[in-house]
Amino acid sequence: QLQVVESGGGLVQPGGSLRLSCAASGRTLGIYAIGWFRQAPGKEREGVSCVDARGDTTNYIDSVKGRFIISRDSAKNTVYLQMNGLKPEDTAVYVCAADWLPFSTCSLTEGHYEIWGRGTQVTVSS
Repeated sequence: QLQVVESGGGLVQPGGSLRLSCAASGRTLGIYAIGWFRQAPGKEREGVSCVDARGDTTNYIDSVKGRFIISRDSAKNTVYLQMNGLKPEDTAVYVCAADWLPFSTCSLTEGHYEIWGRGTQVTVSS
């Protein structure tokens, strides 16, 4: 059974960068769409970015467009979220999720995913 584990979080100053990893075990990630979600204290979880199973289709929420890049490395069975130009409002626990979705589609809706990691903390502060 597929399991996913996040890593790469940490403390970074505003304007800095981090690269989050979502590593899979148990099965290949290559047939799953992947979504990155985040939850800040006192706020609801929100979808940040997603990529379809083939890596052809990506989507981002407006607040991260132009700053975050999602990509997948099939050889490493890993999906990355490169986060640049980080802002204090990006502070949250970031979680990756996986599920089967139609090819060339991905989703920022958490209800579309059944396999979830435990998350990694990202803190943006000076």
